[in-house]
Amino acid sequence: MPTRSDPKPDQNGEFDSKNFLKQLTERPGVYRMYDAAGEVLYVGKARNLKRRVSSYFRKTGLAPKTEALVAKIDSIEVTITGSETEALLLEQNLIKSLRPPYNILLRDDKSYPYIYLSSHTDYPSLTFRRGRTKKGGGTWFGPFPSSGAVKESLNILQKVFRIRSCSENYFRNRTRPCLQYQINRCSAPCVGYISPEEYQEDIRHATMFLEGKNPAIIHDLMNAMETASKNLEFEKAAAYRDQINHLRHVQEQQSVDSAGGDADVIAIAQDAGIVCIVVIIVRGGRVLGTKDYFPRYSIEQTEGELLSAFLGQYYFGGNTRREIPRDILVPVEVEGQELLAEALSEAANRETRIRGNVRGERRRWLELAMTNARQTLLTHLASKETVYRRLLALRDLLELPETPSRMECFDISHSHGENTVASCVVFDENGPLKSDYRLYNIENVKAGDDYGAMRQVLTRRYKRMVAGEGKRPDLVFIDGGKGQLNVAREVFDELGISDIPLIGVAKGVTRRAGMEQLIDAMTGDVFRVPADSPALHLIQHIRDESHRFAITGHRARRDKKRRQSTLEGIEGVGPKRRRDLIRYFGGIQEIRKASVDEMAKVQGISKALAETIYAALHDE
Repeated sequence: MPTRSDPKPDQNGEFDSKNFLKQLTERPGVYRMYDAAGEVLYVGKARNLKRRVSSYFRKTGLAPKTEALVAKIDSIEVTITGSETEALLLEQNLIKSLRPPYNILLRDDKSYPYIYLSSHTDYPSLTFRRGRTKKGGGTWFGPFPSSGAVKESLNILQKVFRIRSCSENYFRNRTRPCLQYQINRCSAPCVGYISPEEYQEDIRHATMFLEGKNPAIIHDLMNAMETASKNLEFEKAAAYRDQINHLRHVQEQQSVDSAGGDADVIAIAQDAGIVCIVVIIVRGGRVLGTKDYFPRYSIEQTEGELLSAFLGQYYFGGNTRREIPRDILVPVEVEGQELLAEALSEAANRETRIRGNVRGERRRWLELAMTNARQTLLTHLASKETVYRRLLALRDLLELPETPSRMECFDISHSHGENTVASCVVFDENGPLKSDYRLYNIENVKAGDDYGAMRQVLTRRYKRMVAGEGKRPDLVFIDGGKGQLNVAREVFDELGISDIPLIGVAKGVTRRAGMEQLIDAMTGDVFRVPADSPALHLIQHIRDESHRFAITGHRARRDKKRRQSTLEGIEGVGPKRRRDLIRYFGGIQEIRKASVDEMAKVQGISKALAETIYAALHDE
């Protein structure tokens, strides 16, 4: 589940923060800082990992303790989570298990905050409690990650349901209503101002809400917010909006000890000839640790075959046999899965299952593992060590006189010929140089004419270079076959450019990764490179990045042309669902912050649609 910082210390012996931060995600998660000996220094959480980790490496304004911490950093490991709440819970678990020297150690589990519904027959109370006990009966909700959020949410629950929060002794000895009744936070059951039946109905609603089964309360608040807004009572509308957000926060019952279960969650990601396998260790429902691996593999191996080989080595290889959990969760069917499960069960002296079709909490673990595997792979591909090794291999492959320090790649994207966009991505010795990426809107070209679009973008880009206005590349790649490459060669001839190598990257007959064909524009030679070649991996990375950037630009242009809102471009989200989402969360910014599970709580939004919305809002 982690993303480990592959960048090594720079020439001055310091951590290469600039290169690491370039590929760091902006999603919520947890980061761990390690020293040169591999010992953890600090564990922290973040709503935005990139923004938070970047703050440690600013030039001024750091506290002396922070400066001392940064000076010892040799590598950083991050773990992506589904929400900020999950990041907080994982941070607490890791601090307790790792005990980093720069962290303040948290309390034990017994100190987590709960909401407690007393066992009074007619008029139970709803109160805040630290730690859970078995005395007195009653119902416990939680634990929750933040005491402040629970207290604030309890205040709102008291406003909505007017449920008492006093002690039993105080309740029995009242002869007149207290201040809570005067400020409309209690219905005064102590003096009989409400019948037991009516009070129990309020208790039932509050209980259903805390269990996430009653969205009617939120809907009522949303209606009240809309009414206040229409009546120009904006302060009242804002108060309703805040209440909705707090009530939603209570529903995030990502408790520390409620999920249960032991499992190893294993995910796999492949790109540019590299495979990353991530293992999440879950015991008692808690994420206790994570590890990433980069095994060597053959291009012919499927993900199921790779996982089969990995599982055998992971649990049975080495001098020390690893703990085998009851469940091993995998994203695809493993080669020889039944036989491997039998071997694991025999070694563990109990049944061990290898499972892929899982639901609920286990499904969420698997999805997070997949997300982290992809992010870990991106960070690895962007590391200086990896890029430099590939640059040397590329120089040797193309027989270049010098190692290229600037490479450009072009791709075309459109939908049935409409809103055509061309991308130019740039790589240097540090990997992707995103500040130099460019998008070109293609105009006055026949719909679907990729050759004409390629001619236009290359002419616009290199006409400026010839005039001395742009940087000169050492190598140019064209994503396409001989047709696109011939157009590029013609443009270069027209502009008098003869000293920049021009290479076409075609998918080949099978169109499988690793089977690409390279075409030299100068000689017309077509050749294949071994699938395990670092040079081919670099070319794949550049080509895939140009394709991704072109598609992103095309979608942005398409949505702008249609004058669509952020939600309007998402398939399956019509006017009613857009309205329900905005009413539930209060605005697009809150929707962006929400996890998939939170979105799925909106009426009419299924789990699958919530995943689609989340991916669209985060450009996945």
